[in-house]
Amino acid sequence: MRRKKSALVAVVGVSAALIAVQGAAAAAAPPQGSGPAKAARTTASPARTGVGHGVRVGTVPLTTREHNGTYELIDPTRGGLSTHDFFAADNEKPLTDKDNVWGDGTMKSRQSAAVDAHFAAGQAWDYFKNTFGRSGIHGDGKGPAMTVHYGRNQADAYSDDNGSFFGDGKDGKNPVTSLDVVAHEYTHSINQATARLASSGEGGGLNEATSDIFGTMVEFQADIPADTPDYLIGEKANYYGDGKPLRYMDKPSKDGKSPDFYKPGIGRRDNSHHAAGVANHFFYLLAEGSGKKVINGTTYNSPTYDGAKVTGIGRDKAARIWYKALTTQFTSATDYKGARAGTLKAAAALYGKGSTAYRTVAKAWTAVHVG
Repeated sequence: MRRKKSALVAVVGVSAALIAVQGAAAAAAPPQGSGPAKAARTTASPARTGVGHGVRVGTVPLTTREHNGTYELIDPTRGGLSTHDFFAADNEKPLTDKDNVWGDGTMKSRQSAAVDAHFAAGQAWDYFKNTFGRSGIHGDGKGPAMTVHYGRNQADAYSDDNGSFFGDGKDGKNPVTSLDVVAHEYTHSINQATARLASSGEGGGLNEATSDIFGTMVEFQADIPADTPDYLIGEKANYYGDGKPLRYMDKPSKDGKSPDFYKPGIGRRDNSHHAAGVANHFFYLLAEGSGKKVINGTTYNSPTYDGAKVTGIGRDKAARIWYKALTTQFTSATDYKGARAGTLKAAAALYGKGSTAYRTVAKAWTAVHVG
């Protein structure tokens, strides 16, 4: 049985204990995450390019596997990455199709949300491999298992060491399978394989911010018409049913709960996604800088604690610094002070201690009151 970890967002109005109970009840017959992926890797079959019509990603190409005249949501080019329907009769096996055209773009087809997850997980794989040379969650070339339609009326997403689960929303009609959400969960698995940042306290905030950061970077890499890249988190998931994002990286307080700046006790917040606000804000400032600007049609206006201007170094350099810190500096005990020290060491290793990047890392942390 796979164990849930690192939810994207806590279910509103439901206690953590109840969430755990729901998860345990729903997981009476869970998909065995490592099973299908392993089976896919040991069976040599040709990769094929299909067409997917997703709820969140629109019409996209899908890499699938042809096996005995049937197409499977298994990607041989990405380590056997596979996608499953939780309520399928045999959910250890990936979804199958006869003509390699998947979904209809709506929840009328159970394949549509699977298109979202399969495509987005492939984009996450490509981002980490092409940018950092990391093939798969553990860097071992093995693809994870994605599971859609998880539980009943689950407005959440979960991950473990072998893959992720995605619910269909509180009404069963809003799958949390948007591009940045899937990449967010993929990154939680990478955290488990590397730094193992905590799930609560300041480490929990850094954990969630790490997933928001790389979920955003995958969105920028994919650059698809259905999901214009931005620094808004989960804006296509429509979690609240009002079309609003879950979180805002440029000014986290816009969600009404996340702080823009660090203060003692931030780790005691009841939701680590809100404690992530400070690190999300740091990353935005490091990448894009402070003040008002428009990026891909979205307007941002990022403040600083001391009123000082920050000039960004670009999202690619910012992401390389965070990844370097995650994989060489951060540990399960890392807090915000440790994150500042770790990213400065990463910046020094990548770009030099006297570099603009190094100085901007220091300035961006000061701008969110971490010093």
